[in-house]
Amino acid sequence: MSQTDAGEARPRRMEPPVTPTTEAYWEATRSHKFLLQWCTHCNQAIFFPREVCPRCLGDSLEWRESPGRGQVYTYTVEYRPQNPNMEAPYTVALVELDEGVRMMTNVINCDPESVTVGMAVQVAWEPLSDGRNLPLFAPVGAGTGGAG
Repeated sequence: MSQTDAGEARPRRMEPPVTPTTEAYWEATRSHKFLLQWCTHCNQAIFFPREVCPRCLGDSLEWRESPGRGQVYTYTVEYRPQNPNMEAPYTVALVELDEGVRMMTNVINCDPESVTVGMAVQVAWEPLSDGRNLPLFAPVGAGTGGAG
């Protein structure tokens, strides 16, 4: 959290909304569980949460816990953030999870200039104002604490 001029905490970023489709996903983050949707028709992982599978259009979806490991597929370093509450520089990355899905996120707990394509990453958590936790990613071995 950042501080306002009055000293009160304000969110570092916009906090994602909870919808009926994403409720199980966000609820699991309260206990640092990283879930992915799976289509039981084509046995494929899905991210972001949806009503139907984007591959086969099947609606038989279930939640499965993921270890939250993957690698950086591509990234950029932001030096001038659009959100004034974000501290620059920071890394925006597309992470390819071991399950095969890609997720837009931030890579934390390292110098943004040290991020590379193919870097092994694991889920890390940033607390949100309502008790949920935002899944971010850190280099394997860098720890899984909050954003830094």
